[in-house]
Amino acid sequence: MKKIIISFAVVTFLTSCGGGEDKKADSGSDKKETAVEDVSKNPVYQKGLELIAGSDCLTCHKVDEPLTGPSYRDVANKYAAAGDTIVAHLAGKIINGGKGVWGEVFMTPHASLSKEDAEAMVKYILLLKK
Repeated sequence: MKKIIISFAVVTFLTSCGGGEDKKADSGSDKKETAVEDVSKNPVYQKGLELIAGSDCLTCHKVDEPLTGPSYRDVANKYAAAGDTIVAHLAGKIINGGKGVWGEVFMTPHASLSKEDAEAMVKYILLLKK
């Protein structure tokens, strides 16, 4: 009888400890979701997303996986540490095209884009850094 009571007490104790870990994990994921929501409410994010959606960029790029060109997240992870100093350079790459940084596939120029719009697109992409 003592073994049953002790076993019951141990199981109860382990069950109650396990429940607390789930709550901690959930609260951490809530913070991550809030951070993602906060970025998506950023006006820079919204403007860049709108510009990219209205262009042909999504023909060659996706957010999380490479297509013809690198994923936006890969670009963000590579260049985000450079901060604002890289924005004008990457905007120039969008406008003038480029080759060699991400392989031998040529990125077509987008000469009709204004410098301001290209920079807004770059700022949006840099916000995607993980």
